[in-house]
Amino acid sequence: MSELRDRYHAEVVPALQKEFQYANPMQVPRLTKIVVNIGLGEALRDAKAVDAAVRDLTLITGQKPVITRAKRSIAQFRLRTGNAIGVMVTLRGDRMWDFLERLTRVALPRIRDFRGVPSRSFDGRGNYSLGLREQLAFPEIDYDRIDRLRGLELSIVTTATDDEESRRLLALLGMPFAN
Repeated sequence: MSELRDRYHAEVVPALQKEFQYANPMQVPRLTKIVVNIGLGEALRDAKAVDAAVRDLTLITGQKPVITRAKRSIAQFRLRTGNAIGVMVTLRGDRMWDFLERLTRVALPRIRDFRGVPSRSFDGRGNYSLGLREQLAFPEIDYDRIDRLRGLELSIVTTATDDEESRRLLALLGMPFAN
């Protein structure tokens, strides 16, 4: 079991229950899933871009990604229905906890000029989104083996009803928010 999950049950649940006056520990917000996504605009020109993104995302998350395809054609972008335009992974359970722990303790501090993640990237329903400019923040990625830098988006989905509860949950779990 993950060290972060143990900390959630031992420290975060009692702290949130006291802070927000929940009558029942089951009312305390918890993480549902983390979705990691890489958009690949260059996949229309370079077919190998999808394979490289799949390899990178598999190394980062420890799970095989799903290739996302275009739902409709857009002539200006030379996009046809069914073209591969990205890859994504949905993490739940132990893999989700392990990924969040590696993200907060290893990957984010490795980013150059890092001053914390933005605290305004909540959607109003308790979910948090974060974009990283390059996949090199993760130590699993070997600098010499990448063909080009790719950004990735993370969506952390919680059961919190509003942004304040979600922000407090993530802060207690170690998310380094900027002041």
